[in-house]
Amino acid sequence: MPTYGFLVAMGVLIGLWISVRNSARQGIDPEKAWNLGILVVLCGIVGAKVLYILVDLGYYTAHPREIFSFNTMQAGGVFSGGLLAALVAAAWYIRKNRLPALATCDAFAPGLALGHAIGRVGCFAAGCCWGKPTHTFWGVTFRNPLAQYWVGTPLNVPLEPTQLFESAVELANFFLLTWLLHKKKFDGQVIGAYLFLYGFARYFLEFLRDDPGRGEVFGGAMTGTQLISILLVVAGGVLWLRKSAKAAPATATR
Repeated sequence: MPTYGFLVAMGVLIGLWISVRNSARQGIDPEKAWNLGILVVLCGIVGAKVLYILVDLGYYTAHPREIFSFNTMQAGGVFSGGLLAALVAAAWYIRKNRLPALATCDAFAPGLALGHAIGRVGCFAAGCCWGKPTHTFWGVTFRNPLAQYWVGTPLNVPLEPTQLFESAVELANFFLLTWLLHKKKFDGQVIGAYLFLYGFARYFLEFLRDDPGRGEVFGGAMTGTQLISILLVVAGGVLWLRKSAKAAPATATR
């Protein structure tokens, strides 16, 4: 059984289980939470693939058959594209089923972080999402020809273990968000914190990444993923500030 596929699947299942459990504690129907989770996972996969293709559109326009090739289908895609698609799908489902929007997102945020943390270990096992060459003591050298064959991993060169860095960030986010979920003072506090923290960390992790497929914007000034990361930071910060400002007067009058 491929390690990458196993860990990604485990990340999805564990993340969903935690999200449904948190939803029940927030007073949300567990069945609707499961349905929402499955929808978000499917749309996340599609969104990650779509952005993966869009950032290298020139190549896929010249080679349209590659869109449905095995290499493209087995590629994990770009996580930020999956996150955006998942958020859009979640907004639609939540509105259709009249669920408490921010409370539902709060319940799902810790599970999303943990699932992503586990999935990034799968990326490390596969050799994808690799970092720049490094001379630091933590550099990791890949030697398996299969890693280069399937995802183009540079072999016999010490690389920044960006997969493990991002996994560690998301694992820390999971514990922080779980604690915050039990201590939150207003709906939207947890998902706002997740968007801000993940966007902030991913922006800087991009400077260490060296794999292709994340695109360039503003004449190469930053990657497409960095632009999305900035938008996530802004969205999370605005949500936190607006909701905390509304919650403060209510707390003061108690």
